[in-house]
Amino acid sequence: MSLTRRDFGIGMCSCAALSLLGCAAAPPARDTGPVTPGYRPAGESDELGLWATMDRAERELADSRFLIRDPALAEYLRTIACRLAPEHCGDLRQYVVRTPLFNASMAPNGMTQVWSGLLLRCLDEAQLAAVIGHEMGHYLQRHTLQRFRDLRDKANFSAFLGLGLAAGGVGLLSTVSDLALLASIFAFSREQEREADAVGLELMSGAGYAPIAAAEVWEQLIEEMAHSTAERDRGVFFATHPAPEERVDTLRNLARDRRGDTGMRGRERHREGLRQVRSLLLDDELALRQYGRSEALFARLLDRDHDDGYLWFAKGEVHRLRGEEGDDALARAAYARAARAREAPPELHRSRGLVALRAGDDAAAREAFEAYLRLVPDAGDRAMIRSLMP
Repeated sequence: MSLTRRDFGIGMCSCAALSLLGCAAAPPARDTGPVTPGYRPAGESDELGLWATMDRAERELADSRFLIRDPALAEYLRTIACRLAPEHCGDLRQYVVRTPLFNASMAPNGMTQVWSGLLLRCLDEAQLAAVIGHEMGHYLQRHTLQRFRDLRDKANFSAFLGLGLAAGGVGLLSTVSDLALLASIFAFSREQEREADAVGLELMSGAGYAPIAAAEVWEQLIEEMAHSTAERDRGVFFATHPAPEERVDTLRNLARDRRGDTGMRGRERHREGLRQVRSLLLDDELALRQYGRSEALFARLLDRDHDDGYLWFAKGEVHRLRGEEGDDALARAAYARAARAREAPPELHRSRGLVALRAGDDAAAREAFEAYLRLVPDAGDRAMIRSLMP
């Protein structure tokens, strides 16, 4: 059976949830302190059952066709994790999931998921380290284990409550209470989020990164979501990471106590780490057809790198694909800027030709199409492009 990314993600969550509920009768472990290097639970504890579930999920993830398997990127992410928590370096495994949304997670067994949309949205290594450090805070403080135990207790209570309500003739209320229970499964508590923020900032500061990067990430994400028309964009990360604007203030205050904006930013290292996958990340973002959001994202990235040809090309693609009044002129201007920048892709000329053709500028269209075919002589769309030539 063929699985979509959404099916894969839901399947992982469902498998974990069912397995957790199946462990309801397991005795709880006593040790709930911070995770120590090389730790693995022993005995017949509920924590061991949780780890077994995550181990199975990791085996499925490792074989997934939705992973980006780029050795340079994998090494880059490993380096960041080891810089943040060197003593735990050997306990963590990083997987890049090809999903153009902002998210990351770290399971109790050290399985770390980084979604490709997160990589694109971080302006430098310090911002990426801020998100990884936050997830590491959840991992080190065993927040998932705490959530599991809370879920197990709620599941037992819910079953008891359902029986009682049904006996009283008000079974409908048990359904409503179960929905509320289900909603609570996927969210850390405010206290856990605050603790993860504090641990993450401490790790960042200790590793030499600029702590202010943590607040910047949230500011950027909130601003970007204001341009989105898709409710799901708010859902994936904000559903499990409450991010009201006041949280930015809290992060700024925490950063101020830990060197503020001084420290490593790692802009060039970040660019080099993503070099082989940047075109893929930008193409996937465009494929979502959230043009207002993408426009805001590309503008922010261009603020940091004015001479990035692929970014200017992507900005032009936003306008060409959206096709609203005035967009063609904006697309042509962005393409012209891309042509003067570094590392512009050959597809730039194909898009210039399409916009020129739509504007009735046959000479410019032919010139652009010919440039594209010269640069990509074995292009898969060569026949189609030749058929379009005026």
